[in-house]
Amino acid sequence: MVNWQVIATTIYCDAVDDDVTFLVYKDGSAKCVAYKQKYGESIKKETAKMLNKKGKKLGRELKCEGPECHRLIAFKDKCFAEEEAAAKS
Repeated sequence: MVNWQVIATTIYCDAVDDDVTFLVYKDGSAKCVAYKQKYGESIKKETAKMLNKKGKKLGRELKCEGPECHRLIAFKDKCFAEEEAAAKS
């Protein structure tokens, strides 16, 4: 049984060269706040330009991976694995 409503963490995301916040909910859903607010499907022209500029400086393409982001999935899996381990103890 999950003893929490939501877990949040902020990490450095190298896909967009920025700090992003992940939210994991007890129903198993997860989202990246930066994807929803900044780097998602409705990306603003200024944000896209900024990503291109940062990418050129870093020598690689910067692009948000969205809901399929391996960082988000790994964090969600970690949260539920820790909860399962705690329940067995």
